[in-house]
Amino acid sequence: MNREGHGNFVGAVKPQSMHFDQPLSFRSGTMLREYDLAYETYGTLNADGSNAVLVCHALNASHHVAGWYENEPDNIGWWDNMIGPGKPLDTRHFFVIGVNNLGGCFGSTGPATLNPETGKPYGSSFPVVTVQDWVEAQTRLADRLGIKRFAAVMGGSLGAMQALQWTISHPERVANAVVVAAAPKLSAQNIAFNEVARQAITTDPDFHGGDFYEHGVVPKRGLRLARMIGHITYLSDDAMMEKFGRTLRSGSINYHFDVDFEVESYLRHQGDKFAEYFDANTYLLITRALDYFDPARDSGDNLTSAMAAATARFLVVSFTSDWRFSPERSREIVKALLDNRRHVSYAEVDAPHGHDAFLLEDPRYHALVRSFFEQVHARL
Repeated sequence: MNREGHGNFVGAVKPQSMHFDQPLSFRSGTMLREYDLAYETYGTLNADGSNAVLVCHALNASHHVAGWYENEPDNIGWWDNMIGPGKPLDTRHFFVIGVNNLGGCFGSTGPATLNPETGKPYGSSFPVVTVQDWVEAQTRLADRLGIKRFAAVMGGSLGAMQALQWTISHPERVANAVVVAAAPKLSAQNIAFNEVARQAITTDPDFHGGDFYEHGVVPKRGLRLARMIGHITYLSDDAMMEKFGRTLRSGSINYHFDVDFEVESYLRHQGDKFAEYFDANTYLLITRALDYFDPARDSGDNLTSAMAAATARFLVVSFTSDWRFSPERSREIVKALLDNRRHVSYAEVDAPHGHDAFLLEDPRYHALVRSFFEQVHARL
């Protein structure tokens, strides 16, 4: 397919960067004196700035939400099936923004960035970040872009947690929120998976306490294992069985400890690919931000009280086979909103793909999002 001639694509895009000189204080008590945020935009901001939609990214994604780069035509945005002219989030009507969060490794200031005070990468000295910190940085970007109030803030998984936090921290700046495959806080099991992944990284001999940049190495073994562990949790048992079954790579058992099953080959491939482009310290930071997210914590562990500040209209979507962030967790969010008499639509999509379903082009799921944004557009 010639993408350039296809009307449903945003086309070739260019990443942008914005520098901030004013210090940003973190909930941990630390701060960054200056920083950069990498971002991309799609569509056109209207005269009063009311049609902007912020798309927040999950663990290993970035600001590259839709389209592709001219010099990298195969590098397609991670939610390209959702965003573009005629797509559920229609760029003919909305100005869409994707941001790489602080601590990331795709252009925003992060552990691999040179610390201007030392001339060396931040490495292990980079502040521990939270979802609240990311939201505060995003507000500063919105201010610079002239956006006083978002038509919507949207995300899946960790991105959905950011959307939730926006409605609590800055309710006056969010008209609508799309919360997909989310949880109001991680379960002990989820924290445990994150800890195993972090241990895989921090015990890699090439990690060097987070300052591996100065040693000219990358803790690839740890990153590979972390990605393999994570990837298993993103898929459902049914999806893995349908995709791989117990298929043997060579057609017969070889009685060794190298790859015998296709699923083993797939996981190793995913791990190898991930270790080539993702930063180990970023992985630690983002999984810790996931662990710490708990808006009810500051409200006596009462989610209803925490969500009382929100005034946005909500679309909450979950997937039946998502065992990492199960539908029960989305229902907790819905109940807290209903307890506060907020406007909320909830859909539980019967999909076999597990947690990764939020990234896939399920027609029922996309129809829900499309309908919601059509209503948002009608109210602009």
